[in-house]
Amino acid sequence: MSTGTDRATHGQLVWRLANKWRVAVDRALAPLGLTHAQYVVLASLHGMRREGRTPSQRQLADRTGLEALYVSKLARALESAGLLAREKDPRDPRAMRLTLTEEGAAVTGRAITLVQSLLDRLLDPLGGQDSERARVFKAELRALLDTPLTLSGDTPQETS
Repeated sequence: MSTGTDRATHGQLVWRLANKWRVAVDRALAPLGLTHAQYVVLASLHGMRREGRTPSQRQLADRTGLEALYVSKLARALESAGLLAREKDPRDPRAMRLTLTEEGAAVTGRAITLVQSLLDRLLDPLGGQDSERARVFKAELRALLDTPLTLSGDTPQETS
């Protein structure tokens, strides 16, 4: 059975896979009241907290690959929902430090479990998350993400 991808370009395949992943994550997280973008913020904040860090919105934006303004908007919504706290950085009054609330940590833990289950299903055709094929695939994705994109006459663009 054809999925319409037989003649697709690399770019089309990347686009379709990214959209398939985003939609699947959005659907899985809907019962928790989260979107994929909110999950990215919360899960990244969770990871940074485990590293002993209390990041600023800018640092979290850099970690996630999201625009700083978008992270600010997401953080405000997550703060209103009681999932994270925003506090002014005493060393830089322009910066906001982010921390998960107790409720935010609990919701994030449930969300991570759901997303990991999805990731297991996504990578099953490659032999699962711990397979050699999945490790190679991840390395190839990183190589593509680390490659600056330029258009003729433009300066390199960060990829996210």
